[in-house]
Amino acid sequence: MDRTRVAVIIGGRSSEHSISCISGRSIVEALDPDRYDVSVVGIARDGRWVRGADGGIGIVVPNGRLPEISADAPDAELATCLDVDVAFPVLHGPWGEDGSVQGLLETLNVPYVGSGVLSSAVSMDKGFMKQALAAAGLEVGRYVVATDREWREDPGSVLARIETLGFPLFVKPARAGSSLGIVRVTSPGDLRAAVEGARKHDPRIIVEAAVSGAREIECGVLVDSHGVPHASRCAEIVVNDRHEFYDFEAKYLDDSATLVVPADLPSDVEGRVRAMAVRAFDALACDGLARVDFFVRDDGDIVLNEVNTMPGFTSISMYPRMWQASGVDYATLVDRLVVDAMRKGTGLH
Repeated sequence: MDRTRVAVIIGGRSSEHSISCISGRSIVEALDPDRYDVSVVGIARDGRWVRGADGGIGIVVPNGRLPEISADAPDAELATCLDVDVAFPVLHGPWGEDGSVQGLLETLNVPYVGSGVLSSAVSMDKGFMKQALAAAGLEVGRYVVATDREWREDPGSVLARIETLGFPLFVKPARAGSSLGIVRVTSPGDLRAAVEGARKHDPRIIVEAAVSGAREIECGVLVDSHGVPHASRCAEIVVNDRHEFYDFEAKYLDDSATLVVPADLPSDVEGRVRAMAVRAFDALACDGLARVDFFVRDDGDIVLNEVNTMPGFTSISMYPRMWQASGVDYATLVDRLVVDAMRKGTGLH
């Protein structure tokens, strides 16, 4: 029987390029070569689509820590490299996870893993995402969004709005992930520098009030063979004293965070988190998969933080580990996502 042709798309123009390369490599290794004819398609940091003569691409580790697609990788003919049965766009951040590549794949009539154009775009922008979640009746916490024009025209007014949230607070790029550009601010004197730092990643920023006395809890959502979403066991992120919060270094560059899977939660609290994860998935019209992040207070109150439509996907990343704890191993998880993409196809749903 002919193997299913799968293009795993990695890299991208966003600041999460390297994380995509790591996730993509794990997915390629997990796809059964007896069932799948796998090719790797790369998007270089400058936006070029690349593919080597053998179907692979050049991955280099220029700084000895995080991989990226080589600047010397040969250009790819887009129509040729996407002449496949299904695409797995393992792209994190803008120009990949935000609906842009999903729109391209829809135009080319190539089925793909994950959410569609609208849900990808809304979920990528934390401000619009929170509006949609709040409209669905989910608690999202207090926040302020500031656009590029607002900051350029009247930064003082923006700072005044932000300060109404109180301190500590978190300044973030509105459309980025992997905790890049996030700064915890404890006093007004440090606020302007934090905003300018976040704006290096995205001119549109979001500032969130800290949720005091809360644990960081995550939950995975995965659709079944009929497209119905189900929630995984929950997990907890415990960060040691070397980091004030779960920042980029704690996630990827050192061992200062402990991932507890499954989380030690009362069964009723975990049940509520899992139910809210599915509600958030549906509220944003997600498809395929998502990781939903929460804050759970000591009194059992639950605040929804954000939804990630293409979470980190190495075999030791939180999303696969939560499904491992729920009885779905990594290879089965990857296979289910590819099969679901082919079931769903393209077009309006």
